[in-house]
Amino acid sequence: MQSALKRNAETETSGSVTPTSNRSLAQKLGGFGTLAEGLDYAAKGVTGFNFYSPRGALQSVLPYAVLRHQAISTARKLLSLGLKRGDRVAVVAETGPEFMVVFFGCQYAGLIPCPMPYTMYIGGKDSYIDRVAGMLAAAKAQTVVTGEDLLGHITEGAARAGARRVLTHAELQALPEAATKLEPFKAHEDAYIQYSSGSTSNPKGVLISQKAIIANTNGILNDGMRINPEDRAFSWLPLYHDMGLVGFCLSPAMGQVSVDFLATTAFARRPALWLKLMSDNKSTITYSPSFGYDLAARRINGDAVTLDLSRLRIAGIGGDMVRADVLEGFAAHLSVAGFRSQAFLPSYGMAETTLAISFVDAEAPIRIDSIDRLALKLEGRAVPAKGANARSFVVCGRPMEGSTVEIRDERGAVLGARAVGRIFVNTPSLMSGYYHNDDATRAVVGADGFLDTGDMGYWLDGEIVITGRAKDLILHNGRNIWPQDIEWAAEQIEPLRSGDVAAFAVENDEGDDEVTVLVHCRLQDGASIEALRHEVSAVVHRSAGVECKVVMVPPKSLPFTSSGKLSRAAAKQKFLSGEIAEVTALSLSAGVDSLEAAL
Repeated sequence: MQSALKRNAETETSGSVTPTSNRSLAQKLGGFGTLAEGLDYAAKGVTGFNFYSPRGALQSVLPYAVLRHQAISTARKLLSLGLKRGDRVAVVAETGPEFMVVFFGCQYAGLIPCPMPYTMYIGGKDSYIDRVAGMLAAAKAQTVVTGEDLLGHITEGAARAGARRVLTHAELQALPEAATKLEPFKAHEDAYIQYSSGSTSNPKGVLISQKAIIANTNGILNDGMRINPEDRAFSWLPLYHDMGLVGFCLSPAMGQVSVDFLATTAFARRPALWLKLMSDNKSTITYSPSFGYDLAARRINGDAVTLDLSRLRIAGIGGDMVRADVLEGFAAHLSVAGFRSQAFLPSYGMAETTLAISFVDAEAPIRIDSIDRLALKLEGRAVPAKGANARSFVVCGRPMEGSTVEIRDERGAVLGARAVGRIFVNTPSLMSGYYHNDDATRAVVGADGFLDTGDMGYWLDGEIVITGRAKDLILHNGRNIWPQDIEWAAEQIEPLRSGDVAAFAVENDEGDDEVTVLVHCRLQDGASIEALRHEVSAVVHRSAGVECKVVMVPPKSLPFTSSGKLSRAAAKQKFLSGEIAEVTALSLSAGVDSLEAAL
């Protein structure tokens, strides 16, 4: 049943999308003191948010003016519950006007919104409820707002966490408005809690201040994307993740940019719809992890020739390791649609820095650095190389203005160009800390104010190159091995796809690391399974120079974070506990039909 918010939005806009440009309002790219001030300004124009159905039909329209009006009304409804300034309000971040209204309603009411995931995750109901309970407990949230379809799951999670109040959006909107003067957050106060993309049931809430979000949106609009009045954005990214929330909800609102949305679940079912809607809407900006471009290119097939992506000036990449091969494949496949590879905009960021840390030049082509694998593993240096022993990395740009990035060795010494080390960041958009978790905050933020990102990388002409996560490194016979090297090599084997392989080390009885490689297997007969196992083993030996144990696992069994990153730690844990079990020809055959349907 359509919600009152959706009906109101459609009624007030006559069912047409918001214009791309404000003809009577000068564009102001950030510079506001708070999120509420930014929305106040955007509401003077005609731009806003538009939401599409899984079949590509315009479902609801929410101009910034309507969003502000409904957010102020919702702020008073929330305060009628007796909530106090700074109380946390958890809200399920479904891609729709309801979430936007509650999030900004909290800004006007002086309440801290905590976006929670809408999707159910691979683990199903129990895993989802565990995660929700962990988030609510971490935020100490007593009030939760959700759509009706997840009410039962959210209610159960809230009960486990001790949250006393769960409301549907319809129930919230039915409340009376408190007869009180609203006091929106001020510039020195908090803004919201963002959960990091980890996959445990005890997630850490990243507390973001108004100063941090304003600093980051300013950098995104001005330094990163160089927004202009003719820009129109498109996003399928989940709104509970930092790239979706900050990149395609809060930043556009602070820059008065119209955004068209497709739900993440709809994109997963029909990836090519993303491209079609961008073609129809003349989109100029979009963003995705590498796997999104890979998936869309695979699914568009011969329809690419019917599209027009010539206006797309920014096709951003973030959220995971930037894959050069994926970008090259997408550009080649979509060139018939007018897509230009110069539109690719690699970047680097994380929830703990609100979102963005670095961007490449928006007008420059992507830069790929090919380095010697052996020197990288044995010497920790990025030595230029070509040929079979080379490994290619995509350069992720310069730090945003006001941010300082250092690459340090194990002793904390700052490294120079092409020396691989751990990445540390000090930025105006750094989190205030993990909410009510001082120990976790001290573990990553030093007395010098620098955040230990946990990522490895090196400098190239003043730009950052990311090589992987420090905690994922495999130590084998005195060598450091990046699991991505193993995974990427194996994924070139037919019929494997991006995201089908997870590599990690398992300690044996002698205390040595043995390399284990989990592989999604869609084959049904024993001979084919064993042939694939042998081929993966051989490729790993050639690419990484190690013997490995190859384990065939059911499709969709490898765990991913909310941002689409492979969680090797979770994969290892599930494998060791037996939750991820090796398939046999018989067991795979019994379940292959339903699994393939789910894919």
